[in-house]
Amino acid sequence: MTGFHLRSAAPRVVARLFVEAEQAGASLCVLWLDLDRFRQVNDSFGYAEADAVIARVAGRFRSVVGERGTLLRMGSDEFVALLPAVDTPDAERMAGRLLALIDQPMPLGGMLFRPAVSIGITWRHAADDPLSLLERADRAMSEAKAQGGNRFAVIAAEPPRATSGARAARQDLEIEGVLHVSLATGDLELHYQPIIRQDGSVEAVEALMRCAVGGRQVSPLQLVAVAEKTGLIVRLGEWILLQGARCAARLREQGYRTKVAINVSRLQLCSASFLSVLHAALICTRLPADAIELELTESLFMDVSPVVQANLRGAHEAGVGLAIDDFGTGYSSLANLKDLPATKLKFDRAFISELPDDRRAFLILGAITRLAGELGMVVVAEGVETAEQLAACEAAQVDATQGFLHARPMSEEALLLWMRTRRTR
Repeated sequence: MTGFHLRSAAPRVVARLFVEAEQAGASLCVLWLDLDRFRQVNDSFGYAEADAVIARVAGRFRSVVGERGTLLRMGSDEFVALLPAVDTPDAERMAGRLLALIDQPMPLGGMLFRPAVSIGITWRHAADDPLSLLERADRAMSEAKAQGGNRFAVIAAEPPRATSGARAARQDLEIEGVLHVSLATGDLELHYQPIIRQDGSVEAVEALMRCAVGGRQVSPLQLVAVAEKTGLIVRLGEWILLQGARCAARLREQGYRTKVAINVSRLQLCSASFLSVLHAALICTRLPADAIELELTESLFMDVSPVVQANLRGAHEAGVGLAIDDFGTGYSSLANLKDLPATKLKFDRAFISELPDDRRAFLILGAITRLAGELGMVVVAEGVETAEQLAACEAAQVDATQGFLHARPMSEEALLLWMRTRRTR
């Protein structure tokens, strides 16, 4: 069943679809969509223009939700999509299509406006009621917004607790406690996902944070959000840098000259000790600087803070690689590329998910790949999950690809075995 319902009808529709899924024993996926920075549109152009933007955005939402689900308007700039029988990969692909479509410019007050949206994803749990299901989707959306917006976050189904606010606060406290203990005992873990060149060689491996709370793996987005809110992100970042460098050293001991890519947040780059920690990690592991690569969003490269700029300049001058992560979303701008000291450009998975069907996406990918190559950057496509997407990336002359098609993130021990298996083929 499809449709677009105003806020007054939303609770009734949610309750009905919830009951239908419950009676059928079927899954019910919820996407909570909230436009980013929409208050600026209201303040700058007034409510009439803002309502026109909402109407056009709703049309884009409907074009993706289509026949598969029901779209509800929950507030002035908030919507909910209810999707029966949609699994995790399908929901994430749909979220990726929504992010890419909403990012397309639209006319507003004599200018071109590029909307952005934060998306929270969750599913009905056996012990849920309609309110707790919606609260969880709203919390997932808030996680996406806390990470800068223009992205999605997933919270798997969980039994409801007293209230959404109490549940979120308790969970944050639990994660904070685990982080404190784990940083003291070294019980945290990094997993690594390979980045593969067109000739089959390993360009690099990306270090990805893993942490379990109460026997349940915590979403990396949620983990980083708590670490940033509590100030633990600097200590966590120091630990990740050292462990990533140790992994790169062990790879070299085994004969693999493979770089390790490490994500860095703004709060880390705002630390006056960042360069000291980076150099200490290289010295302790006896690594050359080019064995490490730092992955940053483009907004960090454009940050005018003197400390951030000094840290970026120091890392670049030392020979550490700098990669633009999540290119194709949010702040990405061709005009900025010429001024950035980046050695690598990584296309966001939301862009790659449109391949091979979207001809425009393919042409843009090829054009930016050629431009980045002339600027001396390696181009990587993230989120490659199908052979068809890989073929499209290779046809666009992308240097390397990363995604489940090649390998899922794995422990260091599993990575070394994976590397040895590839060598013996």
